[in-house]
Amino acid sequence: MSKILIVGGGYAGFYTAWKLEKWLRPGEAEVTIVDPLPYMAYLPFLPEVAAGSIEPRHAVTARRRHLKTTHSVAGKVTTISHADKKVTITPNEGEAYDFEYDHIVIATGSVSRTFPIPGIADNAIGMKTIEEAVAVRDRLVSNFEKAASLPAGPERDRLLTVTVVGGGFAGIETLGELRSFATSLLRRYPEITFDDTKFHLIEAMGRIMPEVALETSLWVIRKLTDLGANIHLDTQLSSAVDGKIELSTGESFESDLIVWTAGVMPRPFLRGTDLPIGERGHVRGRPDLRVEGDDGILEGAWTAGDTSAIPDISATPGPGGFCVPNAQHAVRQAKVLARNIVASLRGEGLADYNHKNAGAVAGLGLNVGVFQSGKFAMKGYFAWLAHRFYHGLAIPTWERKWRVFGGWVGHFFLGRDIVNIEAVQTPRAVFEEFASRPRPKTD
Repeated sequence: MSKILIVGGGYAGFYTAWKLEKWLRPGEAEVTIVDPLPYMAYLPFLPEVAAGSIEPRHAVTARRRHLKTTHSVAGKVTTISHADKKVTITPNEGEAYDFEYDHIVIATGSVSRTFPIPGIADNAIGMKTIEEAVAVRDRLVSNFEKAASLPAGPERDRLLTVTVVGGGFAGIETLGELRSFATSLLRRYPEITFDDTKFHLIEAMGRIMPEVALETSLWVIRKLTDLGANIHLDTQLSSAVDGKIELSTGESFESDLIVWTAGVMPRPFLRGTDLPIGERGHVRGRPDLRVEGDDGILEGAWTAGDTSAIPDISATPGPGGFCVPNAQHAVRQAKVLARNIVASLRGEGLADYNHKNAGAVAGLGLNVGVFQSGKFAMKGYFAWLAHRFYHGLAIPTWERKWRVFGGWVGHFFLGRDIVNIEAVQTPRAVFEEFASRPRPKTD
């Protein structure tokens, strides 16, 4: 049997394996997927996880539950030598070992791209993983709890100030959801007023959400401003040392919760492989999702998702002529990639990835959303419903869909759960505090 190795278990990796299981004949190929985490996170739900609208476990999909015949390896691929069709796998537990393959799928996804701004590496939290979204939610609730017992002053203001860096979809949705969540918390914290809470969005460009029309983006700014957010356009973050935010405009304030959403990049380890890498670190791909270098196609090498530079041959190509890094492309590319691998094994023709833009949809907090498709734009409550239904149906497997929709129905009747379990990040603290220890030996 041919050996197919999938590096990365996010959108592109999971969907490739899922579709290969469906389309491969018994005994036709052996599929292995390598990822250090046992689940695929549905990233569009991270802002709602941070706002307590979706349970964290409902926003992830367990690979071992839904991939029936794929061999799952918990670990990382640390070296790739495609010339030898061999990789080194370093498992989470145990010694590293070599693995040979016939076909490799590079689907390692992306990580937060940051800049050397003082204080960001030490104080900011990303919005790229389910763990980060949970940490943001717990921090916000914890800060409300602390601020409720403090008198008015700088420390209280610091705890009740949230800063989001980046005005793309991730940043706007994060700001809108957190602002909505904070407003709902005020009912439970009578010691805190709406005016006590401050929310800031910092964007270096002169507009937000470049994927939508300018008119739509301006409506979003007006709506977020009405909801109590401060939008700083044409503004760069100069420093965030010890939570003190300093902006290029000269403005400064203190913020305990800083969320970074200003861009993503491929995983840096790919530059150390013999795969063809573009200027910005992406694996260079063709429209049929095969990897292509200066000397032509690399047989048996495929790529999809955020880690790849796939030419956008649609009627309205993305910036630079490449598919933009988002879930919509990753899922669709993975389906084409899986079909092309099967076709390659059977000596059949390959298909190019050519998509029709389904539009852009974003949630800006409870009951507020925006939808853009071509020149058509929808705003407000019905756009928010469109956002929920689109992503609720887009998350893979019906088991996950039922859990997500069930959670939304529960929140409709019961409200969002505001329980803070931040202590789970240090689960042994109480045990260690009261644990009996052996007495020191005496001579």
